Amino acid sequence: MSFFDALHTSASGLNAQRMRMNLISSNLANANTTRTAQGGPYKRKDAVFAANPQGAPTFGDALAGQMTAQRVEVQVTAIREDPRPPIEKYDPGHPDADEEGMVLLPNINVVEEMVNMISASRSYEANVTALQASKEMAASALEIGR
Repeated sequence: MSFFDALHTSASGLNAQRMRMNLISSNLANANTTRTAQGGPYKRKDAVFAANPQGAPTFGDALAGQMTAQRVEVQVTAIREDPRPPIEKYDPGHPDADEEGMVLLPNINVVEEMVNMISASRSYEANVTALQASKEMAASALEIGR
């Protein structure tokens, strides 16, 4: 793996974790949103990651790609909505309450989202550390050549 491949892999990880943190922020901001443009309450969103060797769909191809120093990157392959049903809450004074006084709220657990945010933040920090280590190794290699 070359220096630029290591930088590219870390940068793709940074982009993926940034996307994840943006989705988590959106989930937290819309934790009480009962009405969306699509109708109904906000639906929690989550990123789906995949480590995709470029052009290597099988294990054998991926192994051969590593043998020839093929670049690997992390990609967000999909943004999926949470299939869990919304939370029903009795609140007859709410403007979005039905005739029985029930309001549909997003099925977002704030504690779970905060745990996910901490996890994404730590993963982001790990990619920054890997990027910094790659830069320091390249700088050391240049110093050896002097």
